[in-house]
Amino acid sequence: MIVAGGDLDPTDRMRDLIRASDLIVCADGGAGHLRALNILPHVLVGDLDSIQDEDRCFFEKNQVEILSFPSRKNFTDSELCVSWAIDHHATDITFLGVTGTRLDHTLANIFLLRRLAREDIPARIINKHNEIHMVTDHINLAGRAGDFLSLVPVTTRVTGVTLEGLEYPLVNATLEMGSSLGISNVFRADTASISIGDGILIVTKSRD
Repeated sequence: MIVAGGDLDPTDRMRDLIRASDLIVCADGGAGHLRALNILPHVLVGDLDSIQDEDRCFFEKNQVEILSFPSRKNFTDSELCVSWAIDHHATDITFLGVTGTRLDHTLANIFLLRRLAREDIPARIINKHNEIHMVTDHINLAGRAGDFLSLVPVTTRVTGVTLEGLEYPLVNATLEMGSSLGISNVFRADTASISIGDGILIVTKSRD
């Protein structure tokens, strides 16, 4: 579990996911979120430019490992957390608090999912309304009838797109980058299946 300092309105599911995680990695300002939940991470990573003094003191008092980096660095705090997680043999990663008002950071965090896909590490970003995945072959997603599911190509084209369990099925279709064809499909039941032949999709399950 990687918790950063973006928007985080924790649901019961998010709290359960954090507490069930084998490793909790805090990115800088995410310390405020975790302290509010009374959860200690295994490590705090970043340049510490957005952490509040009281949160840092709280973690130091509770002997949380702190890995401090210079502010002039080549990677975001979120990516430093990903590298730490990979180095510590993470096999599945969930991100919380990595979306928000800074669209540049939000996009960069979404594309961290691509790095993890190359490493064959399942990963997703969760916030109050969305669950975001980067798909290079196949994924099954649990949901509820009426949940939205959208596909956004991030390569020039994505071929062999086949959808099951959705209101608007596709069979061996091609989606072009810049097309809105894959937006706002709808779950018909509690599981949806997305398969592709070649290319990369951002797959988002959403609730208003």
